[in-house]
Amino acid sequence: MENWAEEEFSGANLGDERLTQRLIKLATRFADKPTSSIPGACHDWAETQAAYRFFEQSSEKKRGLDWREILAPHMACAQARMRQHPVVLCLQDTTELDFNGQEAVGLGPLSYEAQRGMYVHPTYVVTPEREPLGVTDAWMWAREAKGADGERPGILESQRWIEGYERVAEMAAGMPETRLVYVADREADLVGLMAKAAQLEAPADWLVRAKHNRCLPEGGKLWAAVLAGTALGEIEFTLAARQGQAERRVRQQVWAQTVEISTGQGGKLAVTCVIAKETNPPADGKAVEWRLLTNRTVTHFEEAAELIDWYRCRWEIETMFHVLKNGCRVEALQLGSVAKLELALALYLVASWRLARLVKLGRVHPELE
Repeated sequence: MENWAEEEFSGANLGDERLTQRLIKLATRFADKPTSSIPGACHDWAETQAAYRFFEQSSEKKRGLDWREILAPHMACAQARMRQHPVVLCLQDTTELDFNGQEAVGLGPLSYEAQRGMYVHPTYVVTPEREPLGVTDAWMWAREAKGADGERPGILESQRWIEGYERVAEMAAGMPETRLVYVADREADLVGLMAKAAQLEAPADWLVRAKHNRCLPEGGKLWAAVLAGTALGEIEFTLAARQGQAERRVRQQVWAQTVEISTGQGGKLAVTCVIAKETNPPADGKAVEWRLLTNRTVTHFEEAAELIDWYRCRWEIETMFHVLKNGCRVEALQLGSVAKLELALALYLVASWRLARLVKLGRVHPELE
């Protein structure tokens, strides 16, 4: 059915109503047959040709259509869904797309300099009950090659985490009845992000996994200082099966403490560190331990447990990436240029949200079997 695609994309302003109708049709086809190629998803050759003509609109010789114009109506719908909930978690992460061996104009190096591909860094919003609400923001880029000095030109990729928080904060201003929480993994453990949130007076909360065991201004190390306090209590949950790991029960002891950390520019910043440490790890496995940082204060066990539950929801963006790369097989796209790929990826991000939402709501899509 095309109803969902009409709801998500009918507000698109592409300069031509025919393009909007084509966008709705493509979204429907891609979500109906996510594992198929573009020709396989389309119903006939005429529809396939129309699909490729749509992606050609990215050319400056055509309309210069930008992928942000594709996502804009869905983002508006996602924000409308967010306003229906008291708390929404704004998950951010980066995934790399490997197009090695393809002759697409504009691709750049990946983790290894010889690999070719690009990166996608979305904001994926879910409820604390893990209901997917949509994509509200994204960056797409291809890295430039390193120079002779070994340095890579272009914007620092760490800036995207800080800008990501700023955009969540902008959304929060328009949703006074909804509490937004920016959630990210270790790469977002940046003093710059925390300082920016403090500068903006934290219109949105933030919760990130700690990467750095910082030296405290008064002496000692962050993690040891927190663990030196009294544990608040224990939590227990089921850790879902993952690659190479079977599902198992996990019991963690929880500590929390508000501390001051250095800004690196002579100032100090108050943050709360929550540590959850497994007490009964299996003999043949690694203990599950999370060290989290947040702007929120924790005065009792229930507040710490809630923050840990919210962090555990971060896995939902990994699920969405799995749908994008394995369910929708976007790395098999052959469109000839990064600009065309970006248009297709914007569509597939929404299709991935749609599929993840159906699965989460118990309506398993047969294409993902």
